[in-house]
Amino acid sequence: MAASEESILEILLDVGLVTREQVEAAKAATTADGSVVDSLVRQQAITAMQLTQAIAAHAGMDTISLRSHTIPPEVIEAMPRHIARRYKAIPVFKHNGSLAVAISDPTDLDIVDSLHYALKCEIEPMVAPKEEIEEALTRYYGGAEETVDKMLQEITEGDISLSTDEIDQDLGTETAEDAPIIKLVHLMIANAYRARASDIHIEPLERRLRVRFRIDGELVEVDNPPKRLQPSIISRVKIMSNMSIAEKRLPQDGRIQMNVLGRDIDLRVSTVPTSHGESIVMRILDKESLKLGLAELGFLSDDQATFERLISMPDGILLVTGPTGSGKTTTLYACLNVINRPDRKIITVEDPVEYQMPGINQVAVNEDVGMTFASALRAMLRQAPNIIMIGEIRDVETANIAINASLTGHLVFSTLHTNDAPSAVTRLIDMGVKPFLVASSVRAIMAQRLIRKICAKCKEPYTPTQAEVDALRLSREALKNSTLFHGAGCSDCNRGGYRGRAGIFEIFVIDDEVRKMITEKVSSSVIRQRARELGMRTLREDGVRKVLAGMTTPEEVLAITMGDES
Repeated sequence: MAASEESILEILLDVGLVTREQVEAAKAATTADGSVVDSLVRQQAITAMQLTQAIAAHAGMDTISLRSHTIPPEVIEAMPRHIARRYKAIPVFKHNGSLAVAISDPTDLDIVDSLHYALKCEIEPMVAPKEEIEEALTRYYGGAEETVDKMLQEITEGDISLSTDEIDQDLGTETAEDAPIIKLVHLMIANAYRARASDIHIEPLERRLRVRFRIDGELVEVDNPPKRLQPSIISRVKIMSNMSIAEKRLPQDGRIQMNVLGRDIDLRVSTVPTSHGESIVMRILDKESLKLGLAELGFLSDDQATFERLISMPDGILLVTGPTGSGKTTTLYACLNVINRPDRKIITVEDPVEYQMPGINQVAVNEDVGMTFASALRAMLRQAPNIIMIGEIRDVETANIAINASLTGHLVFSTLHTNDAPSAVTRLIDMGVKPFLVASSVRAIMAQRLIRKICAKCKEPYTPTQAEVDALRLSREALKNSTLFHGAGCSDCNRGGYRGRAGIFEIFVIDDEVRKMITEKVSSSVIRQRARELGMRTLREDGVRKVLAGMTTPEEVLAITMGDES
């Protein structure tokens, strides 16, 4: 917490920099919303540097004059612009792996903790006057206007080519004066795609417009445009998404198709009204992920063999479960990519259709006109498909139609939102599906999560802590025969140590005994115990295998499988 003005005044009085009379005079000259300390500086009772030195000495920190100190470029590069501006901090020098950082309030320890977390290095706080920090931010990082100008200049690098004619056509009812906003939004999308982001979040806050990219599952703040550009940027995105710019009170959904870095990409756009403006999320849909094989998803050889056998079955239901953002849809698309052959008819029903796949009939749900999952499924069955993919089983009507389809010779893929594989059985029964139908139709259930992979460029061996060894239940033999790795951090992974993601899986193949248990409505915990006896590995156990294989770190597996006690 930052120091109160009363505590600062007590410090100044204790060290004898000011007298009680000077403090009282400053109070008398201060307006209701003004600062007494600022009044002391304006009245030249103390200088800004004396104030800084007194507070720093009280906190046991060193002071620095930024006006007389030149900061090397490599030190400035150690702290991104958006972090420096957000925390009003300036990197001063590097020393033995730590970074000395100038801040104005040494009592605000939250800043030091936040910088340590954001930069992933030790922070040595130093103290500088607030005015000097503001000057240094402008000198080394540029003002807000310069930041926007720099972003606009980057458009000429050829990442997105926009001719004058294209800009005029793209503007529609707008004027050519809005061309910089068009470029700014296009550049934002290009930068997100270049950074391998899955989402772009544009979030209006009270005093600023925050832009964040989700990279490998983690939100990363990037350069923020000025707050004054908020209406123009939001309107621009809505125009590109074919949304109504006049409607600002209700959520809207749209889609953008554009060429970025020589590739055609789709963006699924969602807006939600908030107290400070409309919040926008753009999901970047990269068609390259459609070409993923099962090995690229993260399957190890034995699980891949099991899964390939399951998706080659002539009928039955295969469910993929997990929370939102766990890669379920990507897994289903990869399955369809593997089994898509000219002699098979495949139909999907999705909400919405995320990727256009050649050779597959894809149906989009549109509840406004009565095209629900259930009604689409009924129509699909009259098309005589071999394989059906349902984006998600949401209600008992959809579940019953899917089960009937599987019992009449169709192979059905779908997803459910459950934490583990055995719980999907209970979920279907809770929906209202009869237990004997679940038992006779469901062939296998796979739960999955996404873990970050260690960056290949900065991958290095390391020794895990005893706490990590105990939590993962690693045996001495396993540690003896394997080398554990982590990422040291490099420019390729943005100093995070991770680059890319893979899945960890829990594959539950249902046998005759489990079918009997389902019919008898036994609890999911008993079914889970039977699944373990059949050889099902839990998410954490599969994560441990990938730690020992050098794909990821113990820290990542423990964080993702925190609820898995097995």
